[in-house]
Amino acid sequence: MRSGAIVAVCLLLTTVCVSCGSSHTDKRNSAPAGSEAAETTKPEPAAPPADDRRPVIVTFGDSLTQGVSGKSYPAFLQDLLDQNGYSYRVDNQGVSGDTTTDGLARIENVIAAKPALVVLEFGGNDGLRGIPVEATKQNLADMIERLQTAKMPLVLAGITLPPNYGQDYVKPFTAIFPSLAARYKLRFLPFLLLHVYADPKLMQPDGIHPSEAGNRIVARDVFELIKPLLHKT
Repeated sequence: MRSGAIVAVCLLLTTVCVSCGSSHTDKRNSAPAGSEAAETTKPEPAAPPADDRRPVIVTFGDSLTQGVSGKSYPAFLQDLLDQNGYSYRVDNQGVSGDTTTDGLARIENVIAAKPALVVLEFGGNDGLRGIPVEATKQNLADMIERLQTAKMPLVLAGITLPPNYGQDYVKPFTAIFPSLAARYKLRFLPFLLLHVYADPKLMQPDGIHPSEAGNRIVARDVFELIKPLLHKT
């Protein structure tokens, strides 16, 4: 059962990145035809009303955060907050194809939003490009430290890699997230799509990205993760 789950993760991760290093191309499972078309550029969300003074939750990551079609998990997270009496505004700062290097380059945008909480999700694209594990870990650590220095609470969403990248790479890569969570005392999810990737009904037709129904479940998992850090007003 565990090996089947990892294969599903492989299919998911194949299109989390926009382009992967040629040295690892022969190790990737082939994506379904037309899967790259799902990586569409989404329009920038409308600016919130000037009088919207709700504290901000920034969801910060790659295509798994941005969403590729239909309603994203951050949009469903907003619904859950509203329905449960939490007065927060979700700011989706996910960008498809981003690596941890890209995330680190964008960290000031997150800090500028003055969030009450950040949901940090990066790493899959680094793995598919074969970026050294220590470089990925250091980039994530730098993002975490920048946010903590700015006194901004955060949680961490992890990712894993398929076994055909070799245990010498996969094992330390997967260990990045619990290691950072322990070092910086963060709440974290081992894998953002843990409860959706194995069910075709919760995935897009490409079998890679979550459907709206899948994103609804991802949002529920993220909501449960961050709930102890929220305050009702």
